[in-house]
Amino acid sequence: MVLRLPGRGVGRRHVLGLALGAGVVPVLATAAARAAPAAAPPATLGRRVAEVAAAQIGVPYAWGGGDRLGASIGFCDEENGYLDGECLGEHTVGFDCSGLALYSWYRASDGTVDLAHYTVAQYHRSAPVARADLLPGDLLFFSRPGAPLHHVGVHAGDGAMIHAERTGTLVTRLPGVFEDPRWAAEFAGARRPQALG
Repeated sequence: MVLRLPGRGVGRRHVLGLALGAGVVPVLATAAARAAPAAAPPATLGRRVAEVAAAQIGVPYAWGGGDRLGASIGFCDEENGYLDGECLGEHTVGFDCSGLALYSWYRASDGTVDLAHYTVAQYHRSAPVARADLLPGDLLFFSRPGAPLHHVGVHAGDGAMIHAERTGTLVTRLPGVFEDPRWAAEFAGARRPQALG
């Protein structure tokens, strides 16, 4: 869904997501932590994460989009959020790659796994997982030679990945990610987010 808004600005839902991310609304975070159920085994939680991500298939990509509440208005910076010279980010409700990962983990864990909205931070906040030990829900990270991590997707099991790739695309399920020429060459490792301590 592309939402056309008059002028520039940030929507109310996105502001709330930013406030939650910055810890400006600690009362909500504290209440969620008190109400959180006991931690699920990694396989069970991971399946729920993959299910939440799969439910977003077909949602548009929006640079900077997605938060704990779900899809949100994105934005454009110097080089991201544009398609054919037009800033789609500020007019699209959707997810970018790290927004999809944070939403899927937050929602599936009932708020006990709270990731940053930044791929590199998600990588460092999670435990390494060998490719042979991948479970659905684990995060798959990608980089290019001489460049930082630039993409994250949610492992869906059976070598598939659910991800929000770039402006102009929809959240999709990519089967055979490790056989795909582009993604296999850029694979930088897998990680499993941990519950808040």
